[in-house]
Amino acid sequence: MGLSLVQSRTLVGLQAPPVTVEVHLANGLPSFTLVGLADTEVKEARERVRSALQNAGLEFPHNKRVTVNLAPADLPKDSGRFDLPIALGLLAASGQVDASRLAGHVFAGELSLSGELRPVRGALAMSLAVAASTPHERLVLPLASAQEAALVPGATVYGARHLLDVVRQFTPAPVDALAADSADNDGGGWQRVQPRAADGVEHHPDLADVKGQAGAKRALEIAAAGGHSVLMLGPPGSGKSMLAQRFAGLLPPMSTQEALESAAIASLAGSFDLRRWALRPTASPHHTSSAVALVGGGSPPRPGEISMAHNGVLFLDEFPEYQRTALEALREPLESGRISISRAARRADFPARFQLLAAMNPCPCGFRGSVVRLCRCTPDQVTRYQGKLSGPLLDRIDLHVEVPAVAAEELLHAPAGESSAAVRQRVAAARDRALARQGCANQALQGREIDAQARADADALRFLQTAATRLGWSGRSTHRALKVARTIADLAASDAVTTVHVAEAIQNRRGLQAPH
Repeated sequence: MGLSLVQSRTLVGLQAPPVTVEVHLANGLPSFTLVGLADTEVKEARERVRSALQNAGLEFPHNKRVTVNLAPADLPKDSGRFDLPIALGLLAASGQVDASRLAGHVFAGELSLSGELRPVRGALAMSLAVAASTPHERLVLPLASAQEAALVPGATVYGARHLLDVVRQFTPAPVDALAADSADNDGGGWQRVQPRAADGVEHHPDLADVKGQAGAKRALEIAAAGGHSVLMLGPPGSGKSMLAQRFAGLLPPMSTQEALESAAIASLAGSFDLRRWALRPTASPHHTSSAVALVGGGSPPRPGEISMAHNGVLFLDEFPEYQRTALEALREPLESGRISISRAARRADFPARFQLLAAMNPCPCGFRGSVVRLCRCTPDQVTRYQGKLSGPLLDRIDLHVEVPAVAAEELLHAPAGESSAAVRQRVAAARDRALARQGCANQALQGREIDAQARADADALRFLQTAATRLGWSGRSTHRALKVARTIADLAASDAVTTVHVAEAIQNRRGLQAPH
């Protein structure tokens, strides 16, 4: 009889709690039992592990009663990440590897039938959890996943391509891991993976390509500087999509913490690309997307588009055409920057601090107020169309910007506008002022922080109060206008918010009013 313990990690949302893989070999009728609230793909590990051990030339205990327990028993486990720790547990219990030398290591990896190691989801989340709770432990992963995990500062990550590469390090005869690393000249074997920078550089379309639209460009600059959300309202062909495609190129560079958060979510969804490390994500789901696709869900809960756009941009074109339930689900994340998905058996929290960039036509035909074509919509049709957007949702969007049609003469003969690089310099300077003053972007200010950091003079506050009363604004709308005014002041390198800054903020919130 033999008993072995191997450490691993599972995923519950963005958390990666520890799992102990307990393997027991006993005399009796040959069997292989796997317990511990394992999902279907985990239970299928029995056949993958059996074939991988045999094809790798290792011995599978056919004449034993094998029991594998994934502890704690009440924690859900999914995916094939437990193949590698189960295989090592079998080998340790049968004496083929030194069980004592497995201590201090955390293993995860899916096995092919030949023993090759395949990448797993959530490698970055596992590395963050290990580095935070047990930084002395080594994380052993398939090589592709190890390159993700090594991005975490302070993490000790080893990568391998095959089961035998891992087994060699724990055979009863001592093996010097560093010597084994250097012995593999063909790039195989057990390797200590070092963090490396992204291979590519993202190139956004230049804002200079957009002719005219000075007001919309200014609104996007304000939004980028303060982290504000924007709703663009204009007829078809006025340039809303062109502006949205260039918005990410105006945003300041990501911090290391922001890059790790965004990369961890992408890793959890299985879409992480090392070439996009530290590049702000942009999500643009189709208007037929469901509420679950936008905010996340499923069993186990997976992140949605709003979490995939964390620290980046969520662009929703044809805004009123989305399902009402999908749009209303955006209200809480826009306010809190997080989304909590609750199911009967479990609950998962995902970060969702994104910049919403929405675009819509003013009416069903799209040409209301246009000088290019005559609008055919009745007032009742226009009201019903704009009424698809609820007042509480519009209340949470900071800037409502009109994007009028550009005349043909201006479109064909106007010179190129200001480049994205020039605007990005001003945005970065304004964002740095806000971070130095309050430690966060202006959009993230809450409660009494707004009054303390806005530093508005008496005339500016009086002007804002008068405008809010006449326009029928809610308290949220008034505070959001004040935060936008603070960003405008930062762009002007002004310590105080004046009447001029408030007036521009008010002007940028009158494109579409919440229906009453």
